[in-house]
Amino acid sequence: MGIKHTIQKRKVINLSITAFFAVSVLLPILSMFTRITPEAAGELVGSRQFTEAVYNSLTTSLTATVISLILALLAAWCLERTAMCLKPVFRMVFVVPMLIPSISHAFGLVTFFGANGLMTNLFGLDNGIYGFWGIVVGSVIYSFPVALLMFSSILRYEDGLPYKAADVLGISKASQFAAITLPYLRKTIIAVFFSVFTMTITDYGVPLLIGGKKTTLSVLMYNKAVGMLDYGTGSTIGVILLIPALAAFFVDILNPENGQNSFVAEPVNPSKSKGRDLISLIFSSFLGLCVLLPVFAFCIMVFETKYPSNPEFTLYHIEKTMNRGAGEYLLNSLMYALLTGIFGTVIAFLCSYMTARMKGRFVRGLHLLSMVSMAIPGMVLGLSYVIFFSGTSIYGTVIIVFLVNSIHFFASPYLMMYNTLSKVNENLESVGLCLGVGRMRMIVDVIIPKVKYTLFEMFGYFFVNSMMTISAVSFLAPPAPKPVALMINQFEAQLLMESAAFVSLMILIVNVLLKGFVLFLERRFTTQ
Repeated sequence: MGIKHTIQKRKVINLSITAFFAVSVLLPILSMFTRITPEAAGELVGSRQFTEAVYNSLTTSLTATVISLILALLAAWCLERTAMCLKPVFRMVFVVPMLIPSISHAFGLVTFFGANGLMTNLFGLDNGIYGFWGIVVGSVIYSFPVALLMFSSILRYEDGLPYKAADVLGISKASQFAAITLPYLRKTIIAVFFSVFTMTITDYGVPLLIGGKKTTLSVLMYNKAVGMLDYGTGSTIGVILLIPALAAFFVDILNPENGQNSFVAEPVNPSKSKGRDLISLIFSSFLGLCVLLPVFAFCIMVFETKYPSNPEFTLYHIEKTMNRGAGEYLLNSLMYALLTGIFGTVIAFLCSYMTARMKGRFVRGLHLLSMVSMAIPGMVLGLSYVIFFSGTSIYGTVIIVFLVNSIHFFASPYLMMYNTLSKVNENLESVGLCLGVGRMRMIVDVIIPKVKYTLFEMFGYFFVNSMMTISAVSFLAPPAPKPVALMINQFEAQLLMESAAFVSLMILIVNVLLKGFVLFLERRFTTQ
């Protein structure tokens, strides 16, 4: 009787999870395809505007991807393969761009290098940074931290014995890099390339603000779907934007690990080298300064009477922004972030537990379903939700906003927990069953305490990204309470640059505090 009850319970759970992913991912995407007509698609693809948008998207994204990949690899090498000082500081500085919306980076660049920017006036530049290089620079700042974390994490866990053997054999450092490091990083380089390319080609925040006359596919989709409510054309562009994301997804699935998760007999401990460490420190300092440029811009604009003509200190812009509802919108964002963090963490933990700790055909399918969101850009997901959920009871409510955020950012937290649970002793549940301890009791009393740090990281990931996202929610927020990040677009359109800067600063402060709180919890539980 007990076994039958367990089997039935598992079937109910399997069906519930399948239904959840069908309603929240598969059906919305399929509904977007139904809005595409051959006439509209042919008219769009044959237009000069579309051709230029494709060209601009490919050239800017490829350029930004290559630059970001090179800078991230060099920065990760400085952090993991040198003995330079201030490493903890640089680790924090380099990830700051992940804590603010992409449009904020473009906004910061406009502040310094725009038509009336500080550097533009100081050096007498003619046209500012608008156009191709503006999109590239903004995209590099936006995507660099993701590439850095991917390279840094894999370099940190490389086995050091091959390098010791190479030193004994008298093999040069250059030959060691070519023969040992590059093959080890092959899969990561491919994954970083596709991840960064997908991020940059589907982002509309940077090109919308700093692109000038260079219209990209993401901006064209935003203008059609949000500005003109032309969902047919928007869906056509959305399907096109799915192509690089799906390519990245299948490359990651089909490309085997090649030993990156093998046993580490001895970690790589870099020796001190004054020349190398000094060069690394200079490079990291310059890169850190470039990364923090947008943040400097926010601080300057918020507290100056009129940037750049009147540098007198003032709190007027803060007061004006708060009077326009920024405080209320911030509370809305905190609500969405908390709901997304809680709901997303629970669902991601449940899915990762089933895929990492159970067996069966359903488990393999669930693993792929859990990573599907990785292949769906936020704008595409948002538009698909508009089409699919329009007219339902949850459309225009708080529920649909935190649901789309949970799905949008689901894959990374899921993989965090999946990898963690895969390393936990696989016999724990069997031992518990022999002792008469149920699976749920084992999860609560044994599994969760072992993975609590990953749970903190998952919640933080959902929270931070929910606070700063503007891609999917820009389609779905009204008439639901508007997130504060959408005020950046609103203020920029009204030429209220100081207010837009203050909103960006608010988001950064909240996310930094959340990151600090998560770190505090991790250290507190470590000392107990």
